[in-house]
Amino acid sequence: MIEVSCLTKRFDGKTALRGLDFRAVAGEFVALLGPNGAGKTTLLYILASLLRPTKGEVRVAGCPLPHHAAAARRSVGFVAHQPLLYPDLTARENLTFFGRLYAVPHLPQRVDEVLCLVGLMECGNNLVRTFSRGMLQRLAIGRAVLHDPQILLLDEPYTGLDQAACEMLDAMLHLQAMQGRVLVMASHDLGHAARLASRFDILVSGNLKVSVFREQIPAEGLSALYQQAVQSQ
Repeated sequence: MIEVSCLTKRFDGKTALRGLDFRAVAGEFVALLGPNGAGKTTLLYILASLLRPTKGEVRVAGCPLPHHAAAARRSVGFVAHQPLLYPDLTARENLTFFGRLYAVPHLPQRVDEVLCLVGLMECGNNLVRTFSRGMLQRLAIGRAVLHDPQILLLDEPYTGLDQAACEMLDAMLHLQAMQGRVLVMASHDLGHAARLASRFDILVSGNLKVSVFREQIPAEGLSALYQQAVQSQ
């Protein structure tokens, strides 16, 4: 459902991605790992059609990007590092606004379902500008799954979440993967990645250094594999 070939992205003379090849199919949960500046967020923003590639081919849900971005977005839910919510609307109004953009059927009922899912039902009528960082992240996750997308892109989704919220997100992501969706999650948290993902892609300086499935992780573990990949740059 995601196909990337020879992807290059440059910013003002700096190369963030260098001829990257990447593929993810239904039911895969891919953890994008790597140090700061490795290109993880850049890749997610390109897959979400929020950045244009400099070179290369990108297909998301069968739609070539950037030319068919609008069609691709119908199949994508994106949790960015920033919440990207409207602070002067309530949680319910934010979800309703985004639901109308995606023509979500039975929208009031679906909004209630999502508020319950992310544990915000009791404060659904509160203004978002009053929310804590963790509450903002919960709502951003709810917005990403509101339209029942086939592809979920997540950039450090555990940022600001307390233990209960982390457990909620673990369960939700596991369910999404079991239902056959594609999940691609950028994370610095090797523990969460190791528990959830079925594949681990390690980026270093815009290059894909390692791509292994869970059963291929060597005996010394994911952390050792990560350190080896980062130190080999």
